[in-house]
Amino acid sequence: MNKKIFDYLDKLFPNPKCELDYSKDYELLIAIVLSAQTTDKRVNKVTKVLFKKYPTIKELSEAPTSDIENIIREIGTFRKKSIYIHQIAQKLVNDKLEYIPNDREYIESLPGVGHKTANVFLTNIYNEDAIAVDTHVARVSKRLGLVKEYDSVLQIEHKLMKKIPKSRWSRTHHQLVLFGRYKCRAMAPVCSDCQIKEVCGYKKKTL
Repeated sequence: MNKKIFDYLDKLFPNPKCELDYSKDYELLIAIVLSAQTTDKRVNKVTKVLFKKYPTIKELSEAPTSDIENIIREIGTFRKKSIYIHQIAQKLVNDKLEYIPNDREYIESLPGVGHKTANVFLTNIYNEDAIAVDTHVARVSKRLGLVKEYDSVLQIEHKLMKKIPKSRWSRTHHQLVLFGRYKCRAMAPVCSDCQIKEVCGYKKKTL
């Protein structure tokens, strides 16, 4: 991966971090599940209400699914996600866990939790080296020519893992998310002051 890209990302986002609000490990996991097909801002809005009303995992496991639905209604696919939340809480309670273990297999066995969700969780809770590919990471990686246009999410992840030093996986993942969210947006990207636009496929197409 071009050193100039690393340097620019470090300049823009010297202390990158997840923008989802949480105070407990399971709260982050649930927030990540909710974040699919919506914004972190919207997720933070509903989880603030959800975790205040149900402040423990046991209380959340006993909450009526219909009530969870009402709280997260403005989130995309809220009905399916309310079921996931309830099932995750029930499984954690039934398994008598004080915290979610650093165990990818267990995490990915939880309802609604896939590979990307596990990557985000592990990097933030356990500082594991991983790259989670969301829509922002995929878009930016394609525009910068780091991967091919029609690469799958898994192909993008594997290619980035080869091009980015392992010690930077988590850091660069967060930086690419933030870069895609605030600068290299899907619509109307801010190209005017971008210092890496000479390698950007999107910019070249618009010239």
